[in-house]
Amino acid sequence: MQEADFNFTSSTNQLVAHFEASNISLHIKREDLIDPFVSGNKFRKLKYNISEALKSNSSRLLTFGGAYSNHIAATAAAGKKYGLKTIGIIRGEELGKEIERTLASNETLKYAVAHGMQLHFVSRDVYKRKEESDFIEHLKVEFGDFYLLPEGGTNSLAIKGCEEILKEEDKDFDYICCSIGTGGTIAGIINASKPNQQILGFPALKGDWLSSEIKKHTTKNNWSLVTDYHFGGYAKVNSQLVHFINQFNEKCQIALDPVYTGKMLFGIIDMIENSKFPQNSRILAIHTGGLQGIAGMNELLTKKNLPLIDV
Repeated sequence: MQEADFNFTSSTNQLVAHFEASNISLHIKREDLIDPFVSGNKFRKLKYNISEALKSNSSRLLTFGGAYSNHIAATAAAGKKYGLKTIGIIRGEELGKEIERTLASNETLKYAVAHGMQLHFVSRDVYKRKEESDFIEHLKVEFGDFYLLPEGGTNSLAIKGCEEILKEEDKDFDYICCSIGTGGTIAGIINASKPNQQILGFPALKGDWLSSEIKKHTTKNNWSLVTDYHFGGYAKVNSQLVHFINQFNEKCQIALDPVYTGKMLFGIIDMIENSKFPQNSRILAIHTGGLQGIAGMNELLTKKNLPLIDV
């Protein structure tokens, strides 16, 4: 029975700022250093799912995502590495009508195809059916049997992987901060946290549905959501955020993605500067990777005549 080799050297926590007036320290756990594409929370979510797919002798993975999905890129890379065919159900039927133009202007999808992923574009209405059993059965008729990975990769095995983000060395931090997409990563972090720690989630999307999703995967209550820093919604970016990301990279030599980690770090520092954390707090922010999405975001910023993210 084939096993996936997911051994790697865990990255260390990097001190990036100390705020003298309040004696607050801010550290970053560099999950982005695990791998350029299967990095951060995507590595954690795929770890046990890939192992399970191999154990069950599945030959292909099928998953869902948008045109700039980090999960799509990571699944394609992991599939190629472990000899699994990959199928990506992509939201946006119009993108498939001029596939050559789409791939020429979209680094994420171009990367996925280069790593062997078969793309299947569907309308937004059809995409909403991604969790319906009859739609899944329809996909099996079309593509054959597959190991199903949900949008964003969140399931029980993904939660198990994300529980490994926190280590014993992290037990003395007062606050653990994490950006949120589907809620799986923060659920794993909550499960692994100590009773004295407070977990803060920074959603990248608007809406109040995330709390109920997180509660599906944890029974702990030492967590809360900070909903003021989504910058208008998923993948919404403005000049202020771009300036912050570039300035942070210049000062700390750490690149941030604009969809998740960049917004979280902006929020944490804004909260510190506005005395939202108690004095002497020790804060650990989780860098969940996603840097492959910068190229695609810069394409959109160019079209909008906005400043670009330094790479």
